Amino acid sequence: MKTITTAGLKALKSQNGDLALVNTLAADQFEKTEIPGATNIPLASSDFVVRVEQEAGGKDKPVVVYCASQQCNSSESAAQKLEAAGFTAVSRYTGGAAAWQKEAEKVHASQCG
Repeated sequence: MKTITTAGLKALKSQNGDLALVNTLAADQFEKTEIPGATNIPLASSDFVVRVEQEAGGKDKPVVVYCASQQCNSSESAAQKLEAAGFTAVSRYTGGAAAWQKEAEKVHASQCG
């Protein structure tokens, strides 16, 4: 399974307009763990694989899955499930929403000085 860092995700987001960024948590957790541009498709959904394929536009399109933090294993399970279903370009953002928010706070603090 391919993993991706915060810097890697930033680069992918800026380079690839086709990137499907998928939050795998339950809908009630999405608001506090949303990364801009992400779609919420809960891993627990019975149609998880079908919805990700629709969002990505095919099993060969780039998909990045993430969850709340490095301690959360929802994204790991999601990546395994997608790979088992035949997806060929799946990455797991290991830091999750916590790392993304921490990076955003660092950028904001440096700009406010």
